Amino acid sequence: MEKTGNRLMKISIVTVCWNSAATIEKTIKSVEAQNYSDLEYIIVDGQSKDSTLEIIKRYPHVVTKWVSEPDKGLYDAMNKGIRMATGDYIGIVNADDTFSDVDTISNIANFLKIHNVDASVGDIVQHREDGQIIRRYSAQNWNPEKLKIGFMPAHPAIFFRKELFEKLGYYSLDFKIGADYELITRYFLKQQISWKFSGITTHKMLIGGVSSSGFSSYKKVSEEIIKALRMNNVPFQAWRIKSRIVWKVFGFLKRK
Repeated sequence: MEKTGNRLMKISIVTVCWNSAATIEKTIKSVEAQNYSDLEYIIVDGQSKDSTLEIIKRYPHVVTKWVSEPDKGLYDAMNKGIRMATGDYIGIVNADDTFSDVDTISNIANFLKIHNVDASVGDIVQHREDGQIIRRYSAQNWNPEKLKIGFMPAHPAIFFRKELFEKLGYYSLDFKIGADYELITRYFLKQQISWKFSGITTHKMLIGGVSSSGFSSYKKVSEEIIKALRMNNVPFQAWRIKSRIVWKVFGFLKRK
């Protein structure tokens, strides 16, 4: 069921990193452990000053392509990786996260082959540095209309058809931490791409990422959500965006 015509569906995975020596080896090993054969792994490094590149160079049998050069930020680096990708579908694994298990990509490829949609939407779990899983972020009850009130699925748990980026555009560099929200709004709500909830837990994510650092970033995230909706001419009520934490706690984050 993984085959596309007479060949396997090719899945490209992109990791963006900068001074990630403390965590990136776990990320690479989680890709290495995948039991899916037609997997392309791309790493885009922002010219790290620590030992990140030394670690990457240890895994030529895992990392298909890599580049290390200055960039204009996280989303510029993601765009570089996506442009380098040659897969049918593209997924993201951050430099401090891992895939949930060895079957993740096989399960995603089977799901996408069966349903033939533009994107699959899955779940993630969040954990502390000691590995203890404390929350599940589920998209089971999500739909694109919920973008209007500030909710999107976990970004890494979405696998996109490669051609979407070529047709509908890449991540906007006008955002600091909300370009993923804008792209998802543009794709799912404005362009109405085909998608389906997979029910697959794709990633284990370390608490404390760029957009999950607690209430300190809450105001900035809210501002960028509003900006993303306005850019795509989506009607919304600002007060619902600003109060989304109440609904997020009860509707999306489930404690283990």
